Amino acid sequence: MAAAAATAAAVTGLLATVPAAASPPQQRQAPGPGAVVSLGDSYISGEAGRWAGNTNANPANFPRVDALGPTAYFDNANRTAERIPKCHRSRSAEIHLGLPGTASENLACSGARTDSFRSSKGVAKPGLDFSDAAGVPGQARQLEEYARDHPVRMVAVSVGGNDFGFGDVITSCVLAYLNPLPKSCSQDAANRARFTDQAVERRADDIAGGLRNVKQAMLRAGHDTDEYDVVVQNYPAPIPHGRDFRYPAALGARQTLGGCAFNDRDADWAVDSVLPAVGRAVERGIDKSGLDNVRFLDLTHSFDGHRLCERGVGLVEPVRGTVNRWTDPGASDKTEWISWVRTVTAVLPPFQVQEALHPNHWGQLALRNCLRQVYTSVNSDKAPKSRLTCTGGGPGRNGRGEPNMKLS
Repeated sequence: MAAAAATAAAVTGLLATVPAAASPPQQRQAPGPGAVVSLGDSYISGEAGRWAGNTNANPANFPRVDALGPTAYFDNANRTAERIPKCHRSRSAEIHLGLPGTASENLACSGARTDSFRSSKGVAKPGLDFSDAAGVPGQARQLEEYARDHPVRMVAVSVGGNDFGFGDVITSCVLAYLNPLPKSCSQDAANRARFTDQAVERRADDIAGGLRNVKQAMLRAGHDTDEYDVVVQNYPAPIPHGRDFRYPAALGARQTLGGCAFNDRDADWAVDSVLPAVGRAVERGIDKSGLDNVRFLDLTHSFDGHRLCERGVGLVEPVRGTVNRWTDPGASDKTEWISWVRTVTAVLPPFQVQEALHPNHWGQLALRNCLRQVYTSVNSDKAPKSRLTCTGGGPGRNGRGEPNMKLS
């Protein structure tokens, strides 16, 4: 039961509208030095960015995947603590583009929805609003304050998954796999009700409201829409179809060997139904927002070939692994980019339960590569696309140490 409870907590971290009329199309301001800001939830905050791959429960192997160390999520000025506990804004988060003359600010928070709230444990979760309901300013207010003193050129947003209760659904899938009796989360009526067409429209309204708050925050800070772009991304698939798991489903092997406690049927439902529904809500939210300076970044297949327990990649350990340490040559090519769903081993440090099923260090750097290409694209002389897609760009890493990625 302790393991099941820890698993239930592991995925809960996954994942006030101010109306404004749409502005007419305007000529973009000439590009130049500025700042980029990220808003939203755990998939952009940098959750799990400490770990470069996965390893088993042997503590001797933990250093093999520890890319950033115990201060990975410290984001205050002196890097001694988190500004908002449990937001997990890691140093490997994608917003830190590392471009000369371009500052970066990570305002996203693991577990955030479009609205601000406090979790059941009283932890602050600021949303894309101006509310103080979380006990801290909402992310829109934080953006407004930051943009008053910085020439923001791009606001990157990842939001929506927690509005669907995606973490709760995945928790139920994990618990169904661990149950000694045959169970399936994909057949649960309450789970399926979260992703109907009507539910998608409701969540799209929430997302649209959050995006209008972004515009309002920038206007309050003195920025017209021709001065910056909003890049809204969906979610990469964290697991493969059931047929593509490298471990058998029987006898709990997937959780024991690879931290991927999903039945084939439930994995297929998550990939084919759940993630597309969330993605539709994101795109509909963009349409409903009325913003004319938004780019949609499709990340659906960005982690293909590196998903949790997928065939062709493996762990970081000397016995069953594909590499011995995360620093080994080719490590990013041979390992997973999604963090293991841990049970007992996440009860005590160094792992944390909310890191489960999030992009790890390699995943964060891959997304950073994508986002930098988007930023360069929309600030070029070419007419920027309103819809962009990022996928794997082949083996190896670029000069910044990031997995190669392709933007189209």
